[in-house]
Amino acid sequence: MMNEYLKAKIECLWNDESEDISCVHEAMQKLNSGTLRIAQKIDGKWQVHDYLKKAILLFFKHTKSQIITGCHSEYFDKIPMKTNGWTEKNFAEAGFRLVPGAIVRYSAHVARSAIIMSSFVNVGAFIDEETLIDTNVLVGSCAQIGKKCHISDAVTIGGVLEPLQAAPVIIEDNCFIGVKCALAEGILVQEGAVLAAGTCITSSTRIIHRDTGEVIFGYVPPYSVVVPGSYPVNGINISCAVIVKQVSEQTRRKTSLNELLRL
Repeated sequence: MMNEYLKAKIECLWNDESEDISCVHEAMQKLNSGTLRIAQKIDGKWQVHDYLKKAILLFFKHTKSQIITGCHSEYFDKIPMKTNGWTEKNFAEAGFRLVPGAIVRYSAHVARSAIIMSSFVNVGAFIDEETLIDTNVLVGSCAQIGKKCHISDAVTIGGVLEPLQAAPVIIEDNCFIGVKCALAEGILVQEGAVLAAGTCITSSTRIIHRDTGEVIFGYVPPYSVVVPGSYPVNGINISCAVIVKQVSEQTRRKTSLNELLRL
């Protein structure tokens, strides 16, 4: 999905070696349609395309704020809504559901059969097929969410535009993120993971495997069942996340979430 020609043009504009901003509009359109995305998995590893972050920042720099008509108010911003002016035909072609009160900004991609409840989806985000974004969810800038995920009520998924090299929060396919979870600072939630309600994970959060005592940072392993926890430090308890079990793909598919989360 890397576009070397487009990347070269954006780099020239970024370095003040060009004044042609058409490359920025092209990049924004390709992000919006899902033709390009901020991060993608290549040979089993996630890679960030920082030139596309630069395109978003350049769009802010070279665009004037304007009146945007919304369902509750008039807004004044540089980024239009993704679905401004859409007709029933546009929605039929896009193939996703957008519930009243939902805000999706231009350059965020929403794939076919996704459902966006009354939530906020920021610039450069990517939401894949058959994923549900429930009520009051914040999908931060550039966040990447895979297929068949359930992002429950009031979840916060942090965003990142700067620093350019920083990875966004990435949630792979078939994940369940419970009510009021918070994910930030480039956390990677790998395929099939289940996060219990209220689990908060940042890059500095200890993720402790209950059975082995192993401590990891920055990612949740595939098909892990994770709950909030704490560990003692100098007489006080510090928040952490605890992997209470890891299950097979087949078990994850066949077992209810309530059963998985029973300790």
